[in-house]
Amino acid sequence: MQRRDFLKASAALAAAGFPASSLFAAASSASPLQFFGAKQAFDYAWLKGQARHMAGQSYQVPASHVPDEVKHLNWDQYQALQYRADHALWAQDQLDFQVKFFHLGLFYKTPVSVFEVKDGVAQALAYDHGMFDYGKSGVHGDKMPKDLGFAGFRVNFHTDLERDVIAFLGASYFRAVGTDWQYGLSARGLAIDCGMDRPEEFPNFTSFWLERPHKNSDKLVVYALLDSPSITGAYRFEIQPGATLVMDVDVALYPRKAIERIGIAPLTSMFQYAENDRRPAVSNDWRPEIHDSDGLALWRGNGEWVWRPLTNPEHLRFNAYQDENPRGFGLLQRDRNFDHYQDDGVFYERRPSLWVEPKSGWGKGAVDLVEIPTVDETFDNIVAFWNPAEKPQAGEELLFGYRLYWGNKMPFTPPLAIVVATRTGMGGVIGVKRTYYSWRFVIDFAGDNMQTLGKDVKVVPMISATRGKVEITSARPLEAIHGYRVMFDIKPTDDSVAPIDLRVYLVADGQALSETWLYQWSPPPLPQRSF
Repeated sequence: MQRRDFLKASAALAAAGFPASSLFAAASSASPLQFFGAKQAFDYAWLKGQARHMAGQSYQVPASHVPDEVKHLNWDQYQALQYRADHALWAQDQLDFQVKFFHLGLFYKTPVSVFEVKDGVAQALAYDHGMFDYGKSGVHGDKMPKDLGFAGFRVNFHTDLERDVIAFLGASYFRAVGTDWQYGLSARGLAIDCGMDRPEEFPNFTSFWLERPHKNSDKLVVYALLDSPSITGAYRFEIQPGATLVMDVDVALYPRKAIERIGIAPLTSMFQYAENDRRPAVSNDWRPEIHDSDGLALWRGNGEWVWRPLTNPEHLRFNAYQDENPRGFGLLQRDRNFDHYQDDGVFYERRPSLWVEPKSGWGKGAVDLVEIPTVDETFDNIVAFWNPAEKPQAGEELLFGYRLYWGNKMPFTPPLAIVVATRTGMGGVIGVKRTYYSWRFVIDFAGDNMQTLGKDVKVVPMISATRGKVEITSARPLEAIHGYRVMFDIKPTDDSVAPIDLRVYLVADGQALSETWLYQWSPPPLPQRSF
């Protein structure tokens, strides 16, 4: 499940039935870019029709014709392939957006087609080796085939034409940044059979349509065609950069066959270890924490806010959080203290959070969380997505709309206290000899509502466990965070290593003071239960 292996190249537009032509036309008198093929009227309705048509046809495995000298590039050589800024789409047009393209090679061996849409008319953009500076890659650009194509693209906004705000590259993956200009977790167009006992299917964005923005517009519209053995799809992304980048997404899906587990608005991240989960096998690095995201946040349809700290389990772990018409969910990086990471190279404290907001009712289903064991920070091992209760069937049309928010501040936050830290360690009472094995949990809650509590108010932790004995419980003020700290031990009462589900929230005078903390803890085997 390595993140770079996830990023597989996607298919050419040939399957979509577009006419190809050897006649090239210049983009404009000022632009060095070339277009080819017939112009064609384009809108989202046409794209949905195309996806529906393809779903009625047999899936065609995309062809790859990448030359060997490109196919066998290593990581450093591939990184040396740089797109030339003066060849960026719309670079000469004084628009707020520019688009630069990724070269094929390394893991990206099947081209995607790219079209510009202007005044409702689309035309394909032609690959030209003059678009790229090949540097020390070892690739001879003048030997590349004229129809090589692209691996994907990235977008620059006029506020900074050096750093990109969003990139689409590999399968149906894309990433974006907020005010910290730091990439981290990714989103996908779709997930198929993720976390099951068989290989996951990775749908591809095979083609993109970039709608030429109006002058001074701060929004860019991108369309994408998705294809895989099980399903096709039409996507519309309206992208608005800012301190929190917002993507308004509309999706139309057309299954070729029944799908057991479909993931809508899937989010993919990395969690190796943190203060709540430091197994020796994965936490022997000098840095205190390594993760792109530290928790799954849920805003349930009934209004409840839930925080589920992420873990790096010893075995693949799958959880389904049942809901109806969820108000939102996301993988967040709440811990933004550099001292907690001490990484001055990749700056984990700056990694963006990503929130999904449904634009309408999604009905019954579950937010699924998949946690995959990893020993390396280059592996994406966390996936979260919405899984509808009704399983998709061949011939259906499935419509979804949602917004994605990328940045360090999310548009919605719990009105009550939130979890700001989760720590675990050996249980028991300091200074008293232990006679049995137990495991301690320490949860810190903080929020404005806690700063107004009187000294006589009794704050009570509501703690439950699906198995085992909860003991040595407490909730006391913690001035350092202007909040409360909850502590308790869980004592296994059997020999099982099956996960124990834990649940905690704070109340005062019968009223909830905090969001709900959920956790899943697996007791170690008996020989490892030393005390």
